[in-house]
Amino acid sequence: MGMNPEGRESLVVVAKGTYVIPEEGEEARLCEQQEPLVEADSFTGEPGLSAPVYESDYAPFKPRCDVLLNGSAYAPGGRAVTKVPVTLKVAGLTKSFNVVGNRCWHKSLMGISVSSPEPFTVMPLSYDNAFGGTDNSHEKADKHQAFMPNPIGVGFHSNQEAKAIKGQPLPNTEQIGKSVRKPTGYYQPMSFGPVGRGWESRLKHAGTYDQNWLDNIFPFLPPDFKDDYFQSAPLDQQVRYLKGGEKVELINMTPQGKTCFILPKLDLPVVFFLKNYDRNSTQMFADTLLIEPDKGRFMVTWRTSLPLKRNMFEVVQVVVGEMSRGWWRAREMGKTYYRSLASLAREKSKDAQGENV
Repeated sequence: MGMNPEGRESLVVVAKGTYVIPEEGEEARLCEQQEPLVEADSFTGEPGLSAPVYESDYAPFKPRCDVLLNGSAYAPGGRAVTKVPVTLKVAGLTKSFNVVGNRCWHKSLMGISVSSPEPFTVMPLSYDNAFGGTDNSHEKADKHQAFMPNPIGVGFHSNQEAKAIKGQPLPNTEQIGKSVRKPTGYYQPMSFGPVGRGWESRLKHAGTYDQNWLDNIFPFLPPDFKDDYFQSAPLDQQVRYLKGGEKVELINMTPQGKTCFILPKLDLPVVFFLKNYDRNSTQMFADTLLIEPDKGRFMVTWRTSLPLKRNMFEVVQVVVGEMSRGWWRAREMGKTYYRSLASLAREKSKDAQGENV
Protein backbone atom coordinates (compact mmCIF):
# COMPACT_ATOMS: atom_id res chain seq x y z
CA MET A 1 0.00 0.00 0.00
CA GLY A 2 1.14 3.52 -0.77
CA MET A 3 -0.19 6.93 0.23
CA ASN A 4 0.42 10.38 -1.22
CA PRO A 5 0.49 13.62 0.83
CA GLU A 6 -3.22 14.16 0.09
CA GLY A 7 -3.99 10.88 1.85
CA ARG A 8 -5.09 8.92 -1.22
CA GLU A 9 -4.06 5.27 -1.10
CA SER A 10 -2.73 3.20 -3.97
CA LEU A 11 -1.91 -0.45 -4.51
CA VAL A 12 1.81 -0.69 -5.32
CA VAL A 13 3.25 -3.65 -7.22
CA VAL A 14 7.00 -4.33 -7.12
CA ALA A 15 8.94 -7.02 -9.00
CA LYS A 16 12.63 -7.89 -9.01
CA GLY A 17 14.86 -9.88 -11.33
CA THR A 18 18.39 -11.08 -10.50
CA TYR A 19 20.71 -11.58 -13.49
CA VAL A 20 24.18 -13.00 -14.06
CA ILE A 21 26.65 -10.38 -15.33
CA PRO A 22 27.40 -11.80 -18.79
CA GLU A 23 30.68 -12.03 -20.63
CA GLU A 24 31.10 -9.28 -23.23
CA GLY A 25 29.04 -10.10 -26.29
CA GLU A 26 26.74 -12.51 -24.43
CA GLU A 27 23.17 -11.85 -23.29
CA ALA A 28 22.29 -11.46 -19.64
CA ARG A 29 20.36 -14.40 -18.16
CA LEU A 30 18.41 -14.83 -14.96
CA CYS A 31 20.26 -16.33 -12.00
CA GLU A 32 19.09 -19.72 -10.79
CA GLN A 33 18.81 -18.21 -7.32
CA GLN A 34 16.52 -15.16 -7.41
CA GLU A 35 16.94 -12.61 -4.63
CA PRO A 36 13.74 -11.77 -2.73
CA LEU A 37 12.35 -8.28 -2.35
CA VAL A 38 14.10 -6.41 0.46
CA GLU A 39 11.62 -5.83 3.28
CA ALA A 40 13.82 -3.71 5.57
CA ASP A 41 16.93 -1.58 5.12
CA SER A 42 20.21 -3.38 5.82
CA PHE A 43 23.62 -1.94 6.70
CA THR A 44 27.29 -2.90 6.85
CA GLY A 45 27.14 -2.69 10.65
CA GLU A 46 24.92 -1.03 13.24
CA PRO A 47 21.83 0.51 11.60
CA GLY A 48 22.09 4.28 11.33
CA LEU A 49 25.79 4.24 12.24
CA SER A 50 27.11 2.45 9.16
CA ALA A 51 26.60 2.52 5.40
CA PRO A 52 23.32 1.31 3.88
CA VAL A 53 23.76 -1.80 1.72
CA TYR A 54 20.22 -2.61 0.59
CA GLU A 55 17.21 -0.35 0.99
CA SER A 56 13.67 -1.65 1.31
CA ASP A 57 12.08 -2.30 -2.09
CA TYR A 58 8.70 -1.07 -0.84
CA ALA A 59 8.96 2.55 -1.95
CA PRO A 60 5.55 3.73 -3.22
CA PHE A 61 7.04 5.65 -6.15
CA LYS A 62 10.35 6.77 -7.64
CA PRO A 63 10.35 9.69 -10.11
CA ARG A 64 13.60 8.41 -11.68
CA CYS A 65 15.73 5.27 -11.81
CA ASP A 66 18.35 4.70 -9.11
CA VAL A 67 21.63 3.26 -10.41
CA LEU A 68 23.53 1.67 -7.52
CA LEU A 69 26.66 -0.44 -7.15
CA ASN A 70 28.03 -2.46 -4.26
CA GLY A 71 31.57 -3.56 -4.97
CA SER A 72 35.30 -2.94 -4.79
CA ALA A 73 38.13 -1.21 -6.62
CA TYR A 74 40.77 -3.48 -8.17
CA ALA A 75 44.36 -2.57 -8.96
CA PRO A 76 45.03 -3.06 -12.70
CA GLY A 77 46.61 -6.42 -13.39
CA GLY A 78 46.52 -7.31 -9.70
CA ARG A 79 49.67 -5.24 -9.03
CA ALA A 80 49.47 -3.17 -5.84
CA VAL A 81 48.92 0.58 -6.31
CA THR A 82 48.40 3.56 -4.03
CA LYS A 83 45.65 5.09 -6.18
CA VAL A 84 43.30 3.91 -8.92
CA PRO A 85 40.34 5.63 -10.67
CA VAL A 86 37.01 3.82 -10.94
CA THR A 87 34.21 4.60 -13.39
CA LEU A 88 30.55 3.62 -13.77
CA LYS A 89 28.76 4.31 -17.06
CA VAL A 90 25.13 3.53 -17.95
CA ALA A 91 22.21 5.32 -19.65
CA GLY A 92 24.01 8.66 -20.02
CA LEU A 93 25.43 8.48 -16.49
CA THR A 94 29.22 8.68 -16.12
CA LYS A 95 30.68 8.83 -12.62
CA SER A 96 34.34 8.54 -11.73
CA PHE A 97 36.42 9.03 -8.60
CA ASN A 98 39.77 8.03 -7.17
CA VAL A 99 40.30 5.18 -4.74
CA VAL A 100 43.33 5.69 -2.46
CA GLY A 101 45.23 3.42 -0.08
CA ASN A 102 44.94 3.74 3.70
CA ARG A 103 46.15 7.07 5.13
CA CYS A 104 45.92 8.90 8.44
CA TRP A 105 46.09 12.43 9.81
CA HIS A 106 49.30 13.77 11.41
CA LYS A 107 49.43 16.78 13.74
CA SER A 108 52.66 18.61 14.57
CA LEU A 109 53.93 22.13 15.23
CA MET A 110 53.94 22.60 11.46
CA GLY A 111 50.21 21.91 11.34
CA ILE A 112 48.04 19.06 10.03
CA SER A 113 49.37 16.76 7.30
CA VAL A 114 48.46 13.53 5.57
CA SER A 115 50.48 10.31 5.61
CA SER A 116 51.52 8.59 2.39
CA PRO A 117 48.92 6.10 1.10
CA GLU A 118 49.57 2.39 1.56
CA PRO A 119 49.56 0.14 -1.52
CA PHE A 120 46.50 -2.08 -2.09
CA THR A 121 45.18 -4.56 -4.65
CA VAL A 122 41.49 -4.55 -3.63
CA MET A 123 39.60 -1.82 -1.78
CA PRO A 124 35.90 -1.92 -0.80
CA LEU A 125 33.74 0.94 -2.07
CA SER A 126 31.42 2.20 0.66
CA TYR A 127 30.28 5.34 2.38
CA ASP A 128 31.96 3.82 5.45
CA ASN A 129 35.33 4.77 3.97
CA ALA A 130 34.23 7.89 2.06
CA PHE A 131 34.75 11.41 3.43
CA GLY A 132 32.53 12.34 6.34
CA GLY A 133 31.94 11.26 9.90
CA THR A 134 30.76 12.46 13.29
CA ASP A 135 33.16 14.09 15.76
CA ASN A 136 32.13 13.71 19.42
CA SER A 137 35.69 14.00 20.77
CA HIS A 138 35.31 17.49 22.29
CA GLU A 139 34.66 17.57 26.04
CA LYS A 140 31.79 20.00 25.49
CA ALA A 141 28.72 18.42 23.94
CA ASP A 142 27.75 21.64 22.12
CA LYS A 143 31.02 21.33 20.19
CA HIS A 144 30.10 17.94 18.73
CA GLN A 145 29.52 18.03 14.98
CA ALA A 146 28.56 15.71 12.14
CA PHE A 147 29.21 15.98 8.42
CA MET A 148 25.61 15.55 7.33
CA PRO A 149 26.26 14.68 3.66
CA ASN A 150 27.78 11.47 5.10
CA PRO A 151 27.73 11.27 8.92
CA ILE A 152 29.09 7.70 9.01
CA GLY A 153 32.26 8.32 6.95
CA VAL A 154 35.86 9.07 7.97
CA GLY A 155 38.24 12.03 7.71
CA PHE A 156 35.99 14.81 9.07
CA HIS A 157 37.12 16.35 12.39
CA SER A 158 35.83 19.55 13.92
CA ASN A 159 38.14 19.13 16.93
CA GLN A 160 41.67 20.02 15.81
CA GLU A 161 43.48 18.95 18.99
CA ALA A 162 46.38 16.56 18.40
CA LYS A 163 44.99 13.86 20.71
CA ALA A 164 41.68 13.90 18.83
CA ILE A 165 43.02 13.82 15.27
CA LYS A 166 46.46 12.19 15.29
CA GLY A 167 46.42 8.75 13.64
CA GLN A 168 42.76 8.98 12.59
CA PRO A 169 41.98 7.53 9.13
CA LEU A 170 41.32 9.48 5.96
CA PRO A 171 38.79 8.36 3.37
CA ASN A 172 39.75 5.79 0.74
CA THR A 173 37.67 7.55 -1.92
CA GLU A 174 37.86 11.12 -3.13
CA GLN A 175 36.95 13.36 -6.05
CA ILE A 176 39.32 13.42 -9.00
CA GLY A 177 41.34 16.62 -8.77
CA LYS A 178 40.27 17.40 -5.21
CA SER A 179 42.30 15.43 -2.69
CA VAL A 180 41.34 15.54 0.99
CA ARG A 181 43.76 17.90 2.75
CA LYS A 182 41.76 19.49 5.58
CA PRO A 183 39.75 17.65 8.25
CA THR A 184 37.23 20.52 8.31
CA GLY A 185 37.01 20.96 4.54
CA TYR A 186 33.95 20.23 2.42
CA TYR A 187 34.54 17.23 0.19
CA GLN A 188 31.92 15.30 -1.73
CA PRO A 189 31.58 11.77 -0.27
CA MET A 190 32.34 9.37 -3.11
CA SER A 191 30.69 5.97 -3.39
CA PHE A 192 28.16 4.17 -5.59
CA GLY A 193 25.88 2.76 -2.88
CA PRO A 194 22.60 3.95 -1.32
CA VAL A 195 22.46 7.24 0.59
CA GLY A 196 21.13 7.16 4.15
CA ARG A 197 17.54 8.29 4.67
CA GLY A 198 18.56 10.90 7.24
CA TRP A 199 21.50 12.33 5.34
CA GLU A 200 21.45 15.88 4.03
CA SER A 201 20.71 15.11 0.36
CA ARG A 202 17.53 13.14 1.19
CA LEU A 203 16.35 14.80 4.37
CA LYS A 204 15.53 18.02 2.52
CA HIS A 205 12.81 16.15 0.61
CA ALA A 206 11.19 14.56 3.67
CA GLY A 207 8.95 17.51 4.53
CA THR A 208 8.22 19.48 7.70
CA TYR A 209 7.25 17.67 10.88
CA ASP A 210 6.33 20.36 13.41
CA GLN A 211 3.52 21.07 15.87
CA ASN A 212 1.17 22.02 13.03
CA TRP A 213 1.83 18.63 11.44
CA LEU A 214 1.14 16.87 14.75
CA ASP A 215 -2.05 18.84 15.41
CA ASN A 216 -3.57 19.00 11.94
CA ILE A 217 -1.95 16.56 9.49
CA PHE A 218 -0.70 13.44 11.29
CA PRO A 219 -0.78 10.53 10.33
CA PHE A 220 -0.54 11.77 6.73
CA LEU A 221 2.62 13.02 5.06
CA PRO A 222 3.30 16.77 5.26
CA PRO A 223 2.25 18.78 2.18
CA ASP A 224 5.88 19.70 1.41
CA PHE A 225 6.98 16.04 1.22
CA LYS A 226 8.58 15.24 -2.17
CA ASP A 227 8.75 11.87 -3.90
CA ASP A 228 12.46 12.52 -4.48
CA TYR A 229 12.91 11.29 -0.91
CA PHE A 230 12.36 7.73 -2.17
CA GLN A 231 15.40 7.94 -4.46
CA SER A 232 18.12 6.00 -2.63
CA ALA A 233 20.93 6.84 -5.07
CA PRO A 234 22.81 10.16 -4.95
CA LEU A 235 21.55 12.70 -7.48
CA ASP A 236 24.40 12.04 -9.94
CA GLN A 237 23.32 8.37 -10.10
CA GLN A 238 19.68 9.00 -11.00
CA VAL A 239 18.62 8.53 -14.63
CA ARG A 240 15.43 8.12 -16.64
CA TYR A 241 13.60 4.82 -16.24
CA LEU A 242 15.56 2.05 -17.93
CA LYS A 243 14.01 0.32 -20.94
CA GLY A 244 16.63 -2.33 -21.66
CA GLY A 245 19.40 -2.34 -24.24
CA GLU A 246 21.49 0.20 -22.31
CA LYS A 247 25.21 -0.50 -22.13
CA VAL A 248 26.85 -0.81 -18.72
CA GLU A 249 30.56 -0.15 -18.40
CA LEU A 250 32.64 -0.72 -15.26
CA ILE A 251 36.26 0.42 -15.05
CA ASN A 252 38.60 -1.04 -12.39
CA MET A 253 35.75 -2.64 -10.44
CA THR A 254 36.46 -6.20 -11.58
CA PRO A 255 39.76 -8.15 -11.64
CA GLN A 256 39.86 -7.92 -15.47
CA GLY A 257 39.88 -4.12 -15.31
CA LYS A 258 37.04 -3.37 -17.73
CA THR A 259 33.63 -5.05 -17.81
CA CYS A 260 30.89 -4.23 -20.31
CA PHE A 261 27.45 -5.74 -20.82
CA ILE A 262 24.02 -4.86 -22.20
CA LEU A 263 20.92 -4.71 -20.02
CA PRO A 264 18.19 -7.14 -21.12
CA LYS A 265 14.77 -6.12 -22.38
CA LEU A 266 13.01 -4.56 -19.39
CA ASP A 267 9.36 -4.39 -20.53
CA LEU A 268 7.13 -5.85 -17.83
CA PRO A 269 3.33 -5.62 -18.21
CA VAL A 270 0.94 -5.79 -15.27
CA VAL A 271 -2.82 -6.28 -15.19
CA PHE A 272 -5.08 -5.32 -12.26
CA PHE A 273 -8.31 -7.35 -12.24
CA LEU A 274 -10.99 -5.34 -10.44
CA LYS A 275 -13.94 -6.48 -8.39
CA ASN A 276 -16.41 -5.00 -10.89
CA TYR A 277 -15.06 -7.37 -13.60
CA ASP A 278 -13.13 -4.53 -15.20
CA ARG A 279 -9.37 -4.64 -15.63
CA ASN A 280 -6.56 -2.10 -15.81
CA SER A 281 -3.49 -2.89 -17.95
CA THR A 282 -0.27 -0.92 -17.69
CA GLN A 283 3.51 -1.23 -17.82
CA MET A 284 5.86 -1.39 -14.87
CA PHE A 285 8.86 0.96 -14.77
CA ALA A 286 12.42 -0.25 -14.15
CA ASP A 287 13.34 2.26 -11.44
CA THR A 288 16.27 0.56 -9.68
CA LEU A 289 19.44 -1.03 -11.06
CA LEU A 290 21.81 -2.54 -8.50
CA ILE A 291 25.11 -3.90 -9.80
CA GLU A 292 27.25 -6.21 -7.64
CA PRO A 293 30.40 -7.07 -9.60
CA ASP A 294 32.03 -8.95 -6.71
CA LYS A 295 29.06 -11.36 -6.77
CA GLY A 296 28.87 -11.47 -10.56
CA ARG A 297 25.27 -10.28 -10.67
CA PHE A 298 22.95 -7.33 -11.10
CA MET A 299 19.35 -6.76 -10.04
CA VAL A 300 16.54 -4.79 -11.67
CA THR A 301 13.47 -3.65 -9.75
CA TRP A 302 10.22 -2.66 -11.46
CA ARG A 303 7.35 -0.70 -9.94
CA THR A 304 3.87 0.55 -10.73
CA SER A 305 0.74 1.46 -8.77
CA LEU A 306 -3.01 1.76 -9.08
CA PRO A 307 -4.80 4.64 -7.31
CA LEU A 308 -7.67 3.26 -5.22
CA LYS A 309 -11.13 4.72 -4.83
CA ARG A 310 -11.76 3.13 -1.43
CA ASN A 311 -9.42 0.29 -0.44
CA MET A 312 -7.28 -2.54 -1.83
CA PHE A 313 -10.21 -4.97 -1.85
CA GLU A 314 -11.30 -3.30 -5.10
CA VAL A 315 -8.57 -5.44 -6.73
CA VAL A 316 -9.15 -9.21 -6.81
CA GLN A 317 -6.01 -10.27 -8.70
CA VAL A 318 -2.76 -8.82 -10.03
CA VAL A 319 -0.87 -10.50 -12.88
CA VAL A 320 2.73 -9.48 -13.57
CA GLY A 321 4.48 -10.45 -16.79
CA GLU A 322 3.36 -11.90 -20.11
CA MET A 323 0.94 -14.81 -19.76
CA SER A 324 0.26 -17.47 -22.41
CA ARG A 325 -2.91 -17.65 -24.49
CA GLY A 326 -3.77 -20.84 -22.56
CA TRP A 327 -3.63 -18.99 -19.26
CA TRP A 328 -5.95 -16.27 -20.54
CA ARG A 329 -8.36 -18.81 -21.99
CA ALA A 330 -8.47 -20.78 -18.72
CA ARG A 331 -9.16 -17.60 -16.75
CA GLU A 332 -11.98 -16.55 -19.04
CA MET A 333 -13.56 -19.99 -18.62
CA GLY A 334 -13.08 -20.02 -14.84
CA LYS A 335 -10.71 -22.99 -15.07
CA THR A 336 -7.41 -23.72 -13.35
CA TYR A 337 -4.45 -23.31 -15.69
CA TYR A 338 -1.68 -25.95 -15.80
CA ARG A 339 1.56 -25.38 -17.67
CA SER A 340 1.76 -29.02 -18.78
CA LEU A 341 0.20 -32.48 -18.38
CA ALA A 342 2.94 -33.25 -15.86
CA SER A 343 1.92 -30.32 -13.65
CA LEU A 344 -1.73 -31.42 -13.93
CA ALA A 345 -0.77 -34.96 -12.91
CA ARG A 346 1.18 -33.67 -9.90
CA GLU A 347 -1.78 -31.64 -8.69
CA LYS A 348 -4.16 -34.58 -9.13
CA SER A 349 -1.73 -36.81 -7.23
CA LYS A 350 -1.58 -34.33 -4.35
CA ASP A 351 -5.39 -34.16 -4.25
CA ALA A 352 -5.62 -37.97 -4.17
CA GLN A 353 -3.07 -38.22 -1.36
CA GLY A 354 -5.00 -35.60 0.60
CA GLU A 355 -8.21 -37.60 0.25
CA ASN A 356 -6.47 -40.79 1.42
CA VAL A 357 -5.22 -39.03 4.54
